[in-house]
Amino acid sequence: MTDVVVLGGGIIGLTAAMRLRRRGAGVTLWSPAGPLDTVSAVAAAVWYPTRTDFDPRVLRWAGATYEHFRREARDGVPGVLMRQTRNLERDDSTGEPWWAAAAGKVAYRAATAPWTREVRFEAPLVEMDVYLPWLRDRFERTGGRVVERGAQRLEEALAEAPVVVNATGLAAGALCGDPAVHPVRGQIVLVANPGITVSVRDQGEPGTYVHPRTRDVVLGGTYDADEWSTTPDPATREAIIARCVALVPELAGAPVLGEKAGLRPARHGGPRVEAERRPEGTVVHAYGHGGAGMTLSWGCADEVAGLAGA
Repeated sequence: MTDVVVLGGGIIGLTAAMRLRRRGAGVTLWSPAGPLDTVSAVAAAVWYPTRTDFDPRVLRWAGATYEHFRREARDGVPGVLMRQTRNLERDDSTGEPWWAAAAGKVAYRAATAPWTREVRFEAPLVEMDVYLPWLRDRFERTGGRVVERGAQRLEEALAEAPVVVNATGLAAGALCGDPAVHPVRGQIVLVANPGITVSVRDQGEPGTYVHPRTRDVVLGGTYDADEWSTTPDPATREAIIARCVALVPELAGAPVLGEKAGLRPARHGGPRVEAERRPEGTVVHAYGHGGAGMTLSWGCADEVAGLAGA
């Protein structure tokens, strides 16, 4: 028997498992898929609380995660970068964004139509195809155990440990009977990096973003609520490329390296992070982060570990 079973091998599950191990708990992670087969591996994975409403806890998680990734970038952790970022706003905002307190130094500049303001800051960017395998390997090297399996019922995991962390993402809807959980489809295109290093995000609908990584650039995106298809759509691909080239002309002619579509695990009302006491033990729920899983991951993991009593 182990102290804690963590359900879910994406960024929320892995960071929670790492925090629990750091506090000395015996942790077994259940995941039916490898790290590169999770929805986290599809994410653009740039720090920004996308379509997330203000909540004091969310701001705290975002700030802690920002600092954690900044330290990892400084320490040369594989796949973690810091990128200058330009947010192009369209909504006539004049005050400080609610998330700005978590983002270090934030500057504001005038913008030309159709934009009303430019917000500049430095943001962590994580190359998930590198970072997720590294993180899982680190978890195992610190004594964590990984089992390739899922769970149809929470009771299956509670039979193995007195504490279960439910980081199952979209699957939490059925697992917990939570009707607020729903998919939000996102499609991205990967192109060769022509030498750009600045992330650009256009606030319009659909949102457009350009996130340069080491070898490629992530172009997006879409935000299709309640869509379940994970098959990339050719027309959507061409529309994404056209919008991104208009935003960053240096991308014109960049070879397409690939495309992906994934389902963000969203939840009406925001993330559910709380402890549920049951006769069989404690379930710490950590799901519903939508497109902000990477942005909230390490801060949320700190709270999960506290709720687990580790």
